[in-house]
Amino acid sequence: MANLKVTPEQEKSVKALGFLRNKGTDNFSARIITVNGKITAAQQRKIAEAAEKFGNGHVTFTSRLTIEIPGIPYEKIEEFRKFIAEEGLETGGTGSKVRPVVSCKGSICQHGLIDTFGLSEEIHNKFYIGYRSVRLPHKFKIAVGGCPNSCVKPTTNDLSIVGQMVPNYDKDLCMGCKKCPVEETCPVGAAKVVDAVLEISDKCNNCGKCIGKCNFDSIPDGEQGYQIAIGGMWGKRKQEAIAINKIFKTKEEVFDIIEKTLLLYREKGQTGERMAQFVNRYGFENIEKELLSDEILKRKDEILEAELHVTGGATC
Repeated sequence: MANLKVTPEQEKSVKALGFLRNKGTDNFSARIITVNGKITAAQQRKIAEAAEKFGNGHVTFTSRLTIEIPGIPYEKIEEFRKFIAEEGLETGGTGSKVRPVVSCKGSICQHGLIDTFGLSEEIHNKFYIGYRSVRLPHKFKIAVGGCPNSCVKPTTNDLSIVGQMVPNYDKDLCMGCKKCPVEETCPVGAAKVVDAVLEISDKCNNCGKCIGKCNFDSIPDGEQGYQIAIGGMWGKRKQEAIAINKIFKTKEEVFDIIEKTLLLYREKGQTGERMAQFVNRYGFENIEKELLSDEILKRKDEILEAELHVTGGATC
């Protein structure tokens, strides 16, 4: 093995900036944040140039839509950071904090029900940047999906947001067609004609595919919204996030739920405990009750100023 010169203390200090040591070397991979999973052509050129100038010429991609450039010498890290900052790029995304947001391309996808790029960027600014100094019991991952297709697997995250289109169904206009176009369109089998009337079961995932399909306008439109689920986890242990029993209508409501979740997790989560484990220990019903109330916001300053979770250490 090479005679390594970078000390553990130096390694720890740059890890906090988003630089991860390459095994067996004094070189590091720089983790570049893409904000919402997209970058400009100019930023792509800058990344390629940085890979050749400071790294080993390679660029890798993480499962959370960040970009890594490996092979950067320790002594070149600060110069590298200044170089990519010329195109508005920064490194980061490590530690027991809010992690970079993952977003699908719902803003431009034919299935997209919400502006995922815009929402993800706002979440990035409010909580990845806005909560950067706030230490949590463990890392906290947020994902935004544009529709129930769940291409970015949002419910495997600590908090997930999925676009919804709740159909406005007027049963009185249903003619009970033997060949119902709504029933034929529904991808999850939630719409069924029963006794000459269309029934929509709780299997409906609000994908919006049925809207406008009825020949007699029984489903002319729908209401856009957001489903939020908490407590997902993927890795050594796996758990599906549980959806809050409410469809949220505005971005402001979404931001409130994110903030209340972070405050509750910081206040009552145990050091090293993932959100999924906190949900299991504290109880989803108890958490949901607190998230649908504004009581915890009254203690916001107190919670953020408290000296909590400073020892680190994951239990999963």
